[in-house]
Amino acid sequence: MTPGGLKGGSHDPCDSVTSSAAPLLQLGIGVTIASTSGLVRPARADEPSGPADEDIFQFALNLEYMEAEYYLRGTTGKGIDDADAGTDAGPVTGGKQVTFDTPAVGEFMREVADNELAHVKFYRKTLGDQAVPRPAIDFDAGFAAVAKAAGLGEDFDPFGNEMNFVLGGMLFEDVGVTAYAGAATVLKNKDFLAAAAGILAVEAYHMGMARSTLYRMGEKAWEAANAVSDARDKIDGSDDKDQGIRMDEKANVVPSTPDAVAFTRTPEEVLRIVYLTDQPGTNKGGFYPNGMNGAIKST
Repeated sequence: MTPGGLKGGSHDPCDSVTSSAAPLLQLGIGVTIASTSGLVRPARADEPSGPADEDIFQFALNLEYMEAEYYLRGTTGKGIDDADAGTDAGPVTGGKQVTFDTPAVGEFMREVADNELAHVKFYRKTLGDQAVPRPAIDFDAGFAAVAKAAGLGEDFDPFGNEMNFVLGGMLFEDVGVTAYAGAATVLKNKDFLAAAAGILAVEAYHMGMARSTLYRMGEKAWEAANAVSDARDKIDGSDDKDQGIRMDEKANVVPSTPDAVAFTRTPEEVLRIVYLTDQPGTNKGGFYPNGMNGAIKST
């Protein structure tokens, strides 16, 4: 499910211009964006400073490109169509169709692939000519580094079997949930916030599916998932914001604070994970060999 047809409260008609797909909204200080009908709404001088909503949505689009490419390649053997990747899109390295021994797992993964592609299309429609193209993505190098950090072995292939594929998906989904939860604290436009909340809910459904599926697979999957969690926690920052799927000798499908609140991550923390580095000031690496596209791209 994607959050189409955003709706806002009462305001000046120029504050939010809608099209048949989604409104193109005011994005932050000094930023204007034109709707498909040609109207432009300039930012007001009294609006709060900080990252523009446009920049945050572009950052999210980079992540959605990676998720969509991963799931599409694993379920169909091919990635995003050129029309959905943007002009001068970067290449994608790695990925192949997975053989699913459990039919239900294959169905789950195909649904997730459809969701992630829909997210890419949603962001591209919403951002219009501000949408960034797909950056270069390298699954081979990215997962090799993850496998090394997590001790999964040099021959780990996320597309090699259904357990590995779900495990690779958990790497993205956990990060996606915390990234969207963090975005909720800085998005200014309530319509953008509503859209991000809707996508957060979908990513949380994905995360719960991935973690519960791995838990049902038994001890080998528990150990691998917990190792990935530990590896993420070592590079994303000093705070403990990660939990495996088994803790205190029982299931831990929902990683959260003692108050059962999902963790949040800043863009910089997210970038450390997908760039696979704990070094500040890094602007590329890991799954994004040339870095992300857009304003938010450095740890």
